[in-house]
Amino acid sequence: MTNARPTTSHRRRHVARKPLAAGLGAVGVLAGAWYATATPTTTTTAAAPRLAAVTNTTVNLAAKFPYLSAGYNNTREWTRTTTAVAPNGTLRVAWPASDGVHVTPLTAAGKRSGADTVVKGAKEVGGLVAHNDGFALLTRVFDTNKWKETAAALIRYKNGTQAFRTKLTGTASHDTAPLLDGQLTWNGTKYGTYFVVHGAGGFADGHFGDKLSYVSAKGAKLTGGWSWGCSHNEGIALHAETTGAFTSLCFDDWRSGLFVSTGIGAPDNAPAVQREQCWAGYCGGTFAGRTGDLVKSSTGRYATAFASRGAASAAKNPADASGRGWTVKPKTSTHQVAVAFLKNRNTPAGKPVYLTSAAGTENVNVHIAPYGKDRLLVSWESLKNAKCSSGTCTGTFTGTHLRLVDWNGALKTPDKVVQARISGDVATLKDGSLTWAYAPVTPSYASALTGASPTTTTLKVARLKP
Repeated sequence: MTNARPTTSHRRRHVARKPLAAGLGAVGVLAGAWYATATPTTTTTAAAPRLAAVTNTTVNLAAKFPYLSAGYNNTREWTRTTTAVAPNGTLRVAWPASDGVHVTPLTAAGKRSGADTVVKGAKEVGGLVAHNDGFALLTRVFDTNKWKETAAALIRYKNGTQAFRTKLTGTASHDTAPLLDGQLTWNGTKYGTYFVVHGAGGFADGHFGDKLSYVSAKGAKLTGGWSWGCSHNEGIALHAETTGAFTSLCFDDWRSGLFVSTGIGAPDNAPAVQREQCWAGYCGGTFAGRTGDLVKSSTGRYATAFASRGAASAAKNPADASGRGWTVKPKTSTHQVAVAFLKNRNTPAGKPVYLTSAAGTENVNVHIAPYGKDRLLVSWESLKNAKCSSGTCTGTFTGTHLRLVDWNGALKTPDKVVQARISGDVATLKDGSLTWAYAPVTPSYASALTGASPTTTTLKVARLKP
């Protein structure tokens, strides 16, 4: 892991990014501003294969869900929802409310099958694993520390009762978790929890990094992982493995780019997937809720997708005496959709493939998921007439795009623009269908989010069958 303390000149706190708990339960004073008048159209050709239609099921909620969050520069972002499938095919959907994080049980068809489990005191959906008898949730809970910030915690429920609540940060480890931007995975034996931490004492006091912790099925902390890795981490991806270290990626703003951190905590020689200008807000959104994911093929390759401005040039920063800092000049002012591949859990495979290129169009909420045996579904939202400042952009929403590519990034279908939104983790059902939950509203990115989030009392559960 990286033990060197970041330089003072590089110190950055997430002051511009409001924790997801901010504004929960507030009235929807901005609801009118979140609706757009653009009518998406479907682009296709007669000869090209077509994606199936996205079907939806409506689920009524027991509390108000504040579906927007203020990101860097108060950029409008979807509040993350996480959809997970249990071994028996049933679903769980996690979403935050004023009284805690709700986990809603659904049938395999996406219909409510019982009352919500409300995890009291939980502040964020950092990841969800569905089990036949319940779920495990990565979240934040109250803690006592010098910064008066929350702690990361893994909470397991069985048959409606809390089985364990394991804190993953604290006084002994000199860290807190004021926000997670995290990921939770499970390999059938242990959990992998990967999340942002804030130093609260020790060598990293006052600085931001990331932490990977493994936890047993009974809630015990296990060996492996690291206490301080990417610094500062602007995005996290994690994929569970049957043996060995879980495969992981991170956006690091100090070394400027997307890196493979598998098993090593992303030290200075971590393999670079792509160099990017990655100061806070510039990377295009954080894994896993707002950009990308990490998908594994049957042959052991990996794919990830992200919003990218590319690199016109990249060089070590001569002003950084440590020799670790990089300076990257972005290739474009707006973020384009990129897909990158790994040969294995440690090795990038060539340069990323770009799926978009329009200079005046900003692309946000990039996601990737497996689609059938040998294809990948890439999704994103587009904003035309984009105006960008300090790495974030406003513009006119023009639709949610779906595109199929193969494991080389080659186009398999033209874009399909759909009404369904993707605002968090996507689950894969036994038959290969993809399913996810989202707020049934049409976005507007014309201005920053100021004030409380609007709320909804329904979710849509979408399904896309290969």
